[in-house]
Amino acid sequence: MNLLPKSSKEFGSVDYWEKFFQQRGKQAFEWYGTYLELCGVLHKYIKPREKVLVIGCGNSELSEQLYDVGYRDIVNIDISEVVIKQMRERNASRRPQMSFLKMDMTQMEFPDASFQVVLDKGTLDAVLTDEEERTLQLVDRMLAEVGRVLQVGGRYLCISLAQAHILKKAVGHFSREGWMVRVHQVADSQDQVLEAEPRFSLPVFAFIMTKFRPVPGSALQIFELCVQEQGKPVRLESAERLAEAVRERQQYAWLCGQLHRKSGLGSVSLDLCNGDTGEPRYTLHVVDSPTVKPSRDNHFAIFIIPQGRETEWLFGMEEGLKQLAASAGFRRLITVALHRGQQYDGMDSIQAELSARVMELAPAGMPAQQQVPFLSVGGDIGVRTVQHQDCSPLSGDYVIEDVQGDDRRYFRRLIFLSNRNVVQSEARLLMDVSRRAPGQSIDKSYLCCEHHKAMIAGLALLRNPELLLETPLALLVVGLGGGSLPLFVHDHFPKSRVDAVEIDPCMLEVATQWFGFSQSDRMKVHIADGLDYVTRLAGGEARTHYDVIMFDVDSKDPTLGMSCPPPAFVDQPFLQKVKSILTDAGVFILNLVCRDVGLKDSVLAGLRAVFPLLYVRRIEGEVNEILFCQLHPEQKLATPELLEMAQALEWTLRKPGRGWDDTYVLSDMLKTVKIV
Repeated sequence: MNLLPKSSKEFGSVDYWEKFFQQRGKQAFEWYGTYLELCGVLHKYIKPREKVLVIGCGNSELSEQLYDVGYRDIVNIDISEVVIKQMRERNASRRPQMSFLKMDMTQMEFPDASFQVVLDKGTLDAVLTDEEERTLQLVDRMLAEVGRVLQVGGRYLCISLAQAHILKKAVGHFSREGWMVRVHQVADSQDQVLEAEPRFSLPVFAFIMTKFRPVPGSALQIFELCVQEQGKPVRLESAERLAEAVRERQQYAWLCGQLHRKSGLGSVSLDLCNGDTGEPRYTLHVVDSPTVKPSRDNHFAIFIIPQGRETEWLFGMEEGLKQLAASAGFRRLITVALHRGQQYDGMDSIQAELSARVMELAPAGMPAQQQVPFLSVGGDIGVRTVQHQDCSPLSGDYVIEDVQGDDRRYFRRLIFLSNRNVVQSEARLLMDVSRRAPGQSIDKSYLCCEHHKAMIAGLALLRNPELLLETPLALLVVGLGGGSLPLFVHDHFPKSRVDAVEIDPCMLEVATQWFGFSQSDRMKVHIADGLDYVTRLAGGEARTHYDVIMFDVDSKDPTLGMSCPPPAFVDQPFLQKVKSILTDAGVFILNLVCRDVGLKDSVLAGLRAVFPLLYVRRIEGEVNEILFCQLHPEQKLATPELLEMAQALEWTLRKPGRGWDDTYVLSDMLKTVKIV
């Protein structure tokens, strides 16, 4: 027999509840949890000697169980005469000190300040079924009566699902009265969401509204959230922020429920925050592998990404994570990224900290006592040291950090915190062998970024590569970052003249102080908008021409489908200006990062309209594509010719004393180049 109402509006009806209890008879109805599920929060906020009023008691066993553990002074009221009669008969001999009264909670007959606690399990939710004026007036009378019958220092303890309209009404009413407002998540409510047949799709909360003595002229309002049974409450600045925090907990519970009942939900990521500070501590990414055949031991595993490696393709891109999950051989793999700015004491402490929380994300069919393996690379959590942190007015917050790679070498990175999983600039550090610690000097012979390697390889398109070291090349590089790209050109092409353009003066300071960059008579940095700089050159009477123009500049707008370069840099009128300052045999090299296929096709079409010869080199495992643009299509090179040119350039650069890194093979950078 289905005894739940068809419409929530019936909750406020006396007739509904009379029929409900007549049909249900003496069987207790435990809405929003049993005593065992609620006792943690009840004992925390109700003392055994206090006088307690239970409103809307129904035929719940909650009052009886409180009585049996020592709470004697309990008065129960309900609007249903049927249920009050049942409860009196059930408790008359066994619990003589507890009373049951038929009473309307909006018009209670008790004197002012009669109770120290008013306990409400689901009654506010049952009454506040909508936000119509009649309903709101009824709730106002109910809450006013609660306030009237409570003593100063007393508490209204309301068990609720905390839907948005209920939270707004309850918090708004009592905060205006000058009461302290705390919302406490009930500890066992998450387990309800994870049941095979959950009672509710939302977690259960307790509102604890503490009555303060009115202070004339005082506007002090106190809002707190407590999400752990024994945890400390967190003070929040406003009712809006409290509502947002509750909503986040509800969304998390809903997500856990979905993950428990289904697999293959697509990309699911979430942050776990430090309970004391509210700062993100772990980022979890849930990856299901439907092709993995289920067995007793392959339900679920946790993979800890070593610090500093969360930007790698295998750990930071959707396809990489799928490959990692499939190779691990588990039906569900949760990868865990560790946040910079947080302290971690090693794998054991991380495992202890995460064990309970990640079990909430376990798949359906997971045995209750199944041991969940924690995996990592080499069994450690990696090394990441933040060397410097600051804020640029143009680029926002950024950090300079040293990380240890998988080959035990150290690398220095520039990270913009607005896009914390993307390495803006990177350089390899020279190792101080005696101390086994990263030195402060930069290995200028090494290019860390694959797209920088491809851009350098594109210089083979200039023809006669064996002569480039003796050729006075003129290069324009728009976008400085850590300066590794223009610095590499400057150091390896001794006759070159490099103009670097950077809009953010802070980046020049970063490059100079942290990445070994320096200006010289052959390398100048111009602090300017790249658009304005090129426009000014194109409009000058004595026009400057460059043999190579490189664009490696990112967009600060994360909503665009193209993060590099900003769209204005590939507008056709601007590309015409770029063309006007490029030498006839020169090459324009562009780093393109575009996830929008339609937008990318449009960019390529616009480039071809200005530069008829266009080569494209896709960076494996990344979104980056390097575009090599030239003016004369009849001079196009087939792949074998292009590789031969790259090999000749590399042979020239590998001459003794040049400081060439042996792992860098120029021809490999151009093997997959295509003409579009």
